[in-house]
Amino acid sequence: MLAAGRGERAGSPHEIPKQYRLLGQKPIIYHTVHCFLQHPAITTIILVIHPEDHQICKQALAELKEHLIIVEGGNTRQISTLHGLQALKKFNPQYVHIHDGARPFIKKKLLDNIHNTITPQEGVLPVLPISDTLKRVNHQHVLETIPRTHLYSAQTPQCFPFEHILAAHKQAKKVCKEDFTDDCAIAEWFGIPMLTVLGDPHNIKITWHKDFDTAHLYLQKKMQMFPDIRTGNGYDVHSFEEGDCLILCGIKIPFHKKLNGHSDADVALHALTDALLATQGAGDIGTHFPPSDPQWKNVSSETFLRHALDIVTQAGGRIANVDITLIAEEPKIGPYRQTMMENLMRILTISPDRISIKATTNEKLGFIGRGEGIAALATASILYPGEIPK
Repeated sequence: MLAAGRGERAGSPHEIPKQYRLLGQKPIIYHTVHCFLQHPAITTIILVIHPEDHQICKQALAELKEHLIIVEGGNTRQISTLHGLQALKKFNPQYVHIHDGARPFIKKKLLDNIHNTITPQEGVLPVLPISDTLKRVNHQHVLETIPRTHLYSAQTPQCFPFEHILAAHKQAKKVCKEDFTDDCAIAEWFGIPMLTVLGDPHNIKITWHKDFDTAHLYLQKKMQMFPDIRTGNGYDVHSFEEGDCLILCGIKIPFHKKLNGHSDADVALHALTDALLATQGAGDIGTHFPPSDPQWKNVSSETFLRHALDIVTQAGGRIANVDITLIAEEPKIGPYRQTMMENLMRILTISPDRISIKATTNEKLGFIGRGEGIAALATASILYPGEIPK
């Protein structure tokens, strides 16, 4: 997998290389590598990178690093490919895919078609028929119209018998032939027969800045088709103590008692905080705000909720729905429900139809039934980018 380019055409040369720019919540190269790792026929990935990119590559692929071998590339794509092939030789593969790291939308169907077509003597090239009329132009003048019959655009991955394409690259280096634009061209020059399969129009290479817009639109459609919806639950309980008010959902409610706690003891927001954290497997409220830490003494629980919300949004999450059930004999929640909802709308920036606040008693049973405290149950459904893992 080739990812050693600088990608100046995709943006300013002062920006990070295009393969490390974010597409959704992950770098482009992450999407590309992940696609290949999902296919059962792929056993090893050699990732060829620029010598200056080790740190940014490590950060981009931290979750996948155990499946990769990193190799430094050369001054040209052709030299970088040879470096990758030489690093792969010790694994003695029968076939090898050569792929552009800036093509992040590889589908299993395309890989399957390539694998079903490859032979020990022939390579495979995915192609798409040319739909536009082609013109030969010189200095803004049209010289001729080129018949598009039998003309196709080439994509990657291009698949080859390993020893054949390695020999082709070595020979090209030996005779200093460096003008090939892809690996299929080297194979043709070396005499390796090439078969074709139908490519995928979504298998775009991100080259120009406008390609990022296309990629983002496609990713959004893909997310809508295969949403990753996660649901988290939270539960909290606080006892009463002497006081003159209590706080629920961030709203002060006059009462002859208050809730006992290290912070403002907002049992509703505590439960909701845990529900949000659960959708990221991020522990609970006590993990992030230990009650033994004096800095959280009497702090508004909105601080905790906003922290959990930040974790969700930084992972690309969007709240689909939150639901809170308060369990108490008193005080009556009904008169304050609308104000509570408006406060959650403000904090979470979601519409009222995505918020549910309910209250019930415990039918005089247990400590709640005896009027000793309040419990809260919360559920949050979050929509995250990407497909549900298999």
